[in-house]
Amino acid sequence: MTGNNTKNRIKTIAVIGQGYVGLPLSLLFLSKGFTVYGVDKDLGKIRALLQAKSYLPDVTDEELSQSLETNRYYPTVEMSCIPLADAIIICVPTPLNAEHSPDLTILERAVADISRHLQKGQLVILESSTYPGTTREIIKPALEQGSGLTAGIDFHIGYSPERIDPGNEIFRVEQITKVISGLTPECLKLAEELYGKVFESIVSVSSPEVAEFTKLLENAHRLVNISFINELATICDEMNIDIWEVIEAAKTKPFGFTPYYPGPGIGGHCIPVDPLYLQWKAQKAGLTSKFIEIADEVNRKAPHYVADRIHALLKRHNAPDQANLLIYGVAYKRDINDVRESPALDLISLLAQSGHHVSYHDPYIDEIEAGGQTYKSVELHEETLKNTHCVIIVTDHSVIPVDKIAAHAQLVFDTRNVTDKLGNKENVYRFGAGRGSLIQ
Repeated sequence: MTGNNTKNRIKTIAVIGQGYVGLPLSLLFLSKGFTVYGVDKDLGKIRALLQAKSYLPDVTDEELSQSLETNRYYPTVEMSCIPLADAIIICVPTPLNAEHSPDLTILERAVADISRHLQKGQLVILESSTYPGTTREIIKPALEQGSGLTAGIDFHIGYSPERIDPGNEIFRVEQITKVISGLTPECLKLAEELYGKVFESIVSVSSPEVAEFTKLLENAHRLVNISFINELATICDEMNIDIWEVIEAAKTKPFGFTPYYPGPGIGGHCIPVDPLYLQWKAQKAGLTSKFIEIADEVNRKAPHYVADRIHALLKRHNAPDQANLLIYGVAYKRDINDVRESPALDLISLLAQSGHHVSYHDPYIDEIEAGGQTYKSVELHEETLKNTHCVIIVTDHSVIPVDKIAAHAQLVFDTRNVTDKLGNKENVYRFGAGRGSLIQ
């Protein structure tokens, strides 16, 4: 696949990682006629895929069944399929460690495994979010060392940041413009050929570093703005001003304003994580981003603020010191089953540490770990709600039974403004609507 004989040669893909990014991407390539090896070290995931049992809300069992019936989709735990692929796309997690610094352990292991099977002419694309320089400084030398091949000559490398938005029903994966880069012009040419076949629009940039920074800019932008609106919500609480009404009024301006909405904190695999990759890289160069630093601090304080509001609310209504509290929704965003960096986990830990009896309900998540304890989702029976001193709405799943919760719970603290249409409910309070205000 080297030289000028590369055109239209990419027909088989190995996607490393079959999670929120890798699985939808695998199915997209499959739908465009490619043969796809879906590789994941989690044997449970592979078994589920082979049985056409989806573990992602955005992928149905029927889609998996149809994918397997093509005889072009091969879920596997084995990296031995790598030599069979024309292109290898890496979609593995890049989380933070305990010090909130980049943890590339999973990525480095995957790259080491790939390097042992790498063949001449193959294209390797990294999609995992990471700091600028990772592709050139980490991926390239690791692949070269493990394979004995030379990047840009014997094989090709590129970076294309994933832009998957779990739960988004408006934009299909292929409709989201794909940013593409390559280590060399030939690497870029191959990446353009590959992604141009499956995405409706592609944008090429001059280097992997630009593409890596692009992803971090997108999520740093959201972290700063959501943290800012969360901070304003706490100010509105003290001023007895409804932040939600303020936002609705402000967004009528047809230019110069983008609405962001408050909540109990920012979660997920991108927004609270990626900006810290950029901050870490900047600090290595003796620089820092004050905006990222402050936004991260504000975001981490959000669950503490919510916990304080709940304590004040319980005291105001003469609830017992060891109250029964129920969290509705522990996923980091609506209609998904992902709890990575979810503010609900911190909130549960804080409330449990205060001596309260905490339970949760989430239609997408059966079990979680929070504060060293295991919790199982409970059913939202009327009796359960009546025996709960306060229900805290953390995730606004579209199936949330708002009327039922408000009708039977003793108190409701709503962090997502899903109760604003209920009318005057003396037992319902909203984050950002004023400390003393009720639903209007």
